[in-house]
Amino acid sequence: MTDAVPLMLAPGFFQDPEAVYAVLREEGPVRKVVFPNGWEAWVVTRYDEARAALADPRLLKDLRVLDQLGRPDSVPVQLGDESLFAEALHHHMLNLDPPDHTRLRRLVNKVFTSRRVEALRPRIEEITEELLDAIAVRGANGGPVDLIDSFAFPLPMTVICELLGVPFEDREDFRAWSAVAVVDDPGEEEARTSSYAMVAYFSQLIAAKRANAGEDLLSALVQARDDKDQLDDNELIGMAFLLLLAGYETTVNLIGNGVFALLRNPDQFDRLRAEPSLVDGAVEEFLRYDGPLNVATSRFTSEPVRVGDVEIPRGEFVLVSLASANHDERRFPEAGRLDVTRRGGGHLGFGHGIHYCVGAPLARLEGEVAFRRILDRFPKLSLAVEPGEVRWREGSTFRGVEHLPVRLF
Repeated sequence: MTDAVPLMLAPGFFQDPEAVYAVLREEGPVRKVVFPNGWEAWVVTRYDEARAALADPRLLKDLRVLDQLGRPDSVPVQLGDESLFAEALHHHMLNLDPPDHTRLRRLVNKVFTSRRVEALRPRIEEITEELLDAIAVRGANGGPVDLIDSFAFPLPMTVICELLGVPFEDREDFRAWSAVAVVDDPGEEEARTSSYAMVAYFSQLIAAKRANAGEDLLSALVQARDDKDQLDDNELIGMAFLLLLAGYETTVNLIGNGVFALLRNPDQFDRLRAEPSLVDGAVEEFLRYDGPLNVATSRFTSEPVRVGDVEIPRGEFVLVSLASANHDERRFPEAGRLDVTRRGGGHLGFGHGIHYCVGAPLARLEGEVAFRRILDRFPKLSLAVEPGEVRWREGSTFRGVEHLPVRLF
């Protein structure tokens, strides 16, 4: 059966997607939907089918292949659509299939190692303390502090820029440029301006690293070789873009969403504060309960693909809802309840298969350090507004709160 009648998602979908996903999971594992901005795609909502789809070689990423199949009218703009964004930004792993993806992933894995990530711990702890010191001063009079702007954003942005070797004074530019890249429907002129600014910046930075390499990750990527293979300039630009964007967006949302979840569930906040040894497991629960991604970046069918009793035709876009899969009661009993003692293994917060997030170890490390120190420094942390006043960002890929006003004492 092919259910081609799409479900129109209401404008408020992104504020409470689980309300829709819960209904869709009961109806079946996949449904064609139209997002508020007009995108039309098949959305996989159940855990088993989502996990299988993420590893299905018939679901491709490279839009050059889609051109050969006949491009549908509505093409998602996720991490750089070629009609709006500079071409060089496309040469990253999320937009490629094997063997191109295999080659790039191998070269990146040579330099983005677990040892390199773990070596960042002392610096992450230092940045965390500096930011929390500043927050403590700002909130000393009992007034509200925005935890996103003052902590959840600057922590991972500082870490990823230092890791890549991006000068401190350029970081706010990156925040502005990347903000355009992650929205569903960017203005055409704004998208072009931001993307070409990033390409020009990275081109100059890569040339500088090639002439005078440092100890940073971008220098290592410039020098990375595997059997005489190496990344060309466009691939380096695309990889730098991907690592910068994914390297801080996921962690901003992990911290913001996780703190918001704890403040809405004070019993879990108290349990975690009383038992700091639970923090590592709690990070996995935050990734499951309200993870940093709503759906995985878009795929398309290279041939008809059956999901449950639905056959998705060739050349159709497929979005795997990580958020919905992580709330599937078939896999996670009482999935709608935050439980910091839950054994959260198997969640899809960072995806699955060959496109599993390369930066997941870094995000986990930053999350672990951040939650430990927040809980220790601010045991009376509370929301400064009603939970219903906290707004979620409008966008299909990343899921995170726009602002999180809190009181510290």
